[in-house]
Amino acid sequence: MKNEPFKAACVQLQTGQDLVQNFSEAESLIREAAGQGAKYIQTPEQTMLMELGSKALFHKISREEDDPYLKRFFALAKELGIWLHLGSIAVRVAEDKAANRAFVIAPDGTLAARYDKIHMFDVDLPNGEVYRESKNYQPGQTAVAVDLPWGRLGVTVCYDIRFGALYRALAHAGASFLAIPAAFTKQTGAAHWSILQRARAIENGCFVLSAAQGGRHANGRDTFGHSMIVSPWGEILAEAGTEPCVIYGDIDPAEVSAARARIPALTHDKAFGVKVGLDNVSRAAE
Repeated sequence: MKNEPFKAACVQLQTGQDLVQNFSEAESLIREAAGQGAKYIQTPEQTMLMELGSKALFHKISREEDDPYLKRFFALAKELGIWLHLGSIAVRVAEDKAANRAFVIAPDGTLAARYDKIHMFDVDLPNGEVYRESKNYQPGQTAVAVDLPWGRLGVTVCYDIRFGALYRALAHAGASFLAIPAAFTKQTGAAHWSILQRARAIENGCFVLSAAQGGRHANGRDTFGHSMIVSPWGEILAEAGTEPCVIYGDIDPAEVSAARARIPALTHDKAFGVKVGLDNVSRAAE
């Protein structure tokens, strides 16, 4: 199947604070996408829960091996025969720490890859919004790429998008597709979301697939939405608004080779005379 075209879908959500309702809404849109022929379906960052307070967060989340909803997502991928990419969910890794963890689930219902978000969103925005992701979350240490039937996928999450070296390393590790599921703030999204999506696609000659959270959440937070699929030449193939929905893209892996042949930047890399290394990239499917 390598280099054969396939249909990809990004599921946009407006995740709240009720785990049962959140799973139901995600499941419904995943089923819709599968029914439309999508073989790879991605959900946003924090698919299962949007909580700002530590007490509420740790009351509701579980360790990976104990999470009942994660088990249901694995079963759903197997039932539908799809590659299901959970953009991330919060999983407990210590008494007072969670991981913002992505899961790529194969069509047979087995784990293909997991990735813990590396870059923590610790910022003070000009409008007074304050975020300290590192208060509750433990950052990951390893970049992850996983083989799909159509090529290699680089797995990242949200704020990672601002660190171009990560995507360069993934491209050098053979990634043809870059996943950037997110819960971008409304303010930063309006300023930077689209241009960052296109930049990561253009500079690496990769497809970029980014499912997003959108709209006003039950916890009072506003996220930008605008889930997006971008071609290796930087063309926006599909874009959502702010409400829950599914967007689709017909992905032709041959476009990756074509874009890189036109602008062979990956073969010209120089960083103070040192080529980007690959030793920080875990090829999860190998």
